[in-house]
Amino acid sequence: MSIVPAARVFTLAMLFVGLWVGQSVPGVAQQPPVPPVETVQIPVSLLPFDLHGVLRRPEGKARFPAVVLLPSCARYAGPIDEIWGARISSWGYVTLTIDGFGPRGIKNCGIGTDTNSSDLVFDAYRGLNFMVKKGFVDPKRAAIVGFGAGAWQTLSAVEHGAIEQAAAHKFRAAAAFYPFCGSFKGVMTVPTLILIGGHDDWASADACRKMAAGEDDAGISRQKAQGAPIRLTVYPDAYFGFDLPILTTPTQYQGHHLEYNQSAAEQSSEALREFLHSTLGSGQ
Repeated sequence: MSIVPAARVFTLAMLFVGLWVGQSVPGVAQQPPVPPVETVQIPVSLLPFDLHGVLRRPEGKARFPAVVLLPSCARYAGPIDEIWGARISSWGYVTLTIDGFGPRGIKNCGIGTDTNSSDLVFDAYRGLNFMVKKGFVDPKRAAIVGFGAGAWQTLSAVEHGAIEQAAAHKFRAAAAFYPFCGSFKGVMTVPTLILIGGHDDWASADACRKMAAGEDDAGISRQKAQGAPIRLTVYPDAYFGFDLPILTTPTQYQGHHLEYNQSAAEQSSEALREFLHSTLGSGQ
C-alpha cells in the first residue's frame, strides 16, 4: 500500500465552511425523495472508539447493491452524505458515509503523525463488513467512493497489497474524486473510476494519467494487462473541488486554485451513476 505524506493528505477544513446540509447542485436534475437516514456506530476491534456512520437505504424489500462513501474529514461527513449519499441512494443503492477522522481526534482533515494510516484505510472494509450483515444489502455488489482524503483511502483500499488481501469481503468497484495519484502504481484489484479536473494544480491530472497508463517518473511501472482497468475522466476546464457548489466563487488555498464547475459536476454525477450501474448492476 502506498502512503501519502501527512502534509499532502490535505487540510481542507477551512475550505468548506459554509457548505450547508442539503445544498443542491445547480444543473443536476431533481432527485427522487431522499431515503430515510439512520445514524450508526461501527465498533472497531481493539481500538477504544467506534466509527460514526450515516446509513441510507432505498424503499423496498430487495437486496440492494451498496456504496461506502469516504469524505475528506469528520465535519464534512454530513454534507457528503446529504449531497452524494442522498443522490446515490436515490439511484437505488444502500449508502454508508463513514467518519473515521473524528473518532481518532483528527481535526485537520488529514493524517496526523500519530495516526496509523493503514488502520485508517481499513475503515473502508469495516464499513463494508457492517453493511453485508444487513439483510437488505447484496454482499456481492459493493463499491467504494472517496473524496479528497477519502479518495486516497479508496485507492489504498483497492490497490493490490496486504490490506485488500486481508479483507474477508471485497469491493466490486471503486471511484475517486480528485485523488493524489502520484503515490500509487495503479495495480488495482477492481475496476476503478478517477474523476479529476484538467486545471487541477493540487491533485495533478497528469499524475493520474501516468498511473492509469502504468507509468511513473522512471518509465513503465507495470504491464498494461496487470491489474483491473482504470477509467480516467479529466474535465478540461475544471479545478480541484469541481463538484462543490461552495466553490462557485473561485478560491485560492495554500497556493492552489479551487473552483466549482457546473458542467463537470453534472458530468461526474452521470459518470458515477453509469459506472455503478455497469459494475454493480441497477439499484432499482
